[in-house]
Amino acid sequence: MNDRNPRTTVLVVDDDDDLRQLLELRLSSAGYRVQAAASGEEAQQKIALDPPGLVISDLRMEGIDGMTLFRRLQESHPLLPLIILTAHGTIPDAVEATRQGVYAYLTKPFDSAELLDTVARALGTTTDDGGDGQESPSSPSDRAWCADIVHRSRRMQLALEEAYRAAGSEASILIQSESGTGKELFARAIHRASPRHKGPFVAVNCSAIPEQLLESELFGFVRGAFTGANRDRTGLIEEADGGTLFLDEIGDMPLLFQAKLLRVLQEREVRPVGANRTTPVDVRVISATHHDLDRAIADGAFREDLFYRLNVIRLELPPLRERKEDIPLLANHFLAQVRRPSGQGARKFAPEAMERLVAADWPGNVRQLMNVVEQTALLSPGAMIPATQVDKALRQRSQPRLEPLAAARNAFEHDYLVRLLQITEGNISQAARIAERNRTEFYKLLKKHQLDPELFRGAPGQEGR
Repeated sequence: MNDRNPRTTVLVVDDDDDLRQLLELRLSSAGYRVQAAASGEEAQQKIALDPPGLVISDLRMEGIDGMTLFRRLQESHPLLPLIILTAHGTIPDAVEATRQGVYAYLTKPFDSAELLDTVARALGTTTDDGGDGQESPSSPSDRAWCADIVHRSRRMQLALEEAYRAAGSEASILIQSESGTGKELFARAIHRASPRHKGPFVAVNCSAIPEQLLESELFGFVRGAFTGANRDRTGLIEEADGGTLFLDEIGDMPLLFQAKLLRVLQEREVRPVGANRTTPVDVRVISATHHDLDRAIADGAFREDLFYRLNVIRLELPPLRERKEDIPLLANHFLAQVRRPSGQGARKFAPEAMERLVAADWPGNVRQLMNVVEQTALLSPGAMIPATQVDKALRQRSQPRLEPLAAARNAFEHDYLVRLLQITEGNISQAARIAERNRTEFYKLLKKHQLDPELFRGAPGQEGR
């Protein structure tokens, strides 16, 4: 167990050498990997280089004390739990620290059994089934719950840390982000980190189901409810019982159906189409949208009461253009997944090609990047994807952009002069008369656009001046 897994790593921070060594001994013998720091300053450096799963810090130290360290960790590692060690005389300060978010406090001299139990709970390495036989969800430092989300950016890390914090509750979550950012992948990660992780995860794309079928798809129906209903069918909401119901593109749900969904969420029961009685359901709802629901409410397109039911916790996913450091990781991840016929297709991006990917704006976000990677991998003739293939793929998926006025005017002027010289076969006098410019001014225009009239000469001996 003594490995580099952050889930089993504890950083002990104390300026008392004897106490620090005693803590190291107790934790190491219990199988934890232990780091040690003699000051808050040293602790910050070690956390930056090798983040642990838990910090145990003395409350009173010279320089950066335990509470100062906690406040700084709240900014840089908001989900990293911290246990405070305190002497009897400072217990009131320790109690106040827990109110501010410190995980727990232990009094000195500490009891070994209490220490190990508190550490196990903080790291999520204990089993606490709450009487229902389910293990507690993984800890934030255990990356298994979000292993499918490829990232290294700080923006994405903060979003995941917020998601983990939200996952532990039963509150409804609304994920707000642009199209193509990976909202369903994010929702699945929240489900895996939640106490419902052993239950089903049922995803519903509200924009993909025709309005007339929404009720039967979500609520189910009984035999004979309508023409073609020759058997009972369980609805998607009931299928999610005991787990998570993910309502993707909730902003596209028809207004009339929103009232029916609200009733289900309030009463926690569903009535299948054609049924005489309701069925209790226990689901945790995560919804997602790329729409501005506040504006939709103002426009009368979304019910305000449903919005408040869904928007207990709001999470935001950053667009790809705001997490560019993730692009190389994502591109190589998608490239490894491309299915190549007969072993053909590229297996690596040229450095210039990767630069193009990182520099792009990505209006379609991760979904667009995945598409571009697949296209360039399959169309590139060699094992290396060149920058030209990336440029071609990006042009096909970008909107035409107007040139600045000065550039457009300059291009028109160049093309006009070329055409004029072609018509006059390089005759400057004739070209200047047609352009209604004097010869001196016309020569300046030719020089500006680096045009040589000799290249347009016709038959030998024709006048060119």
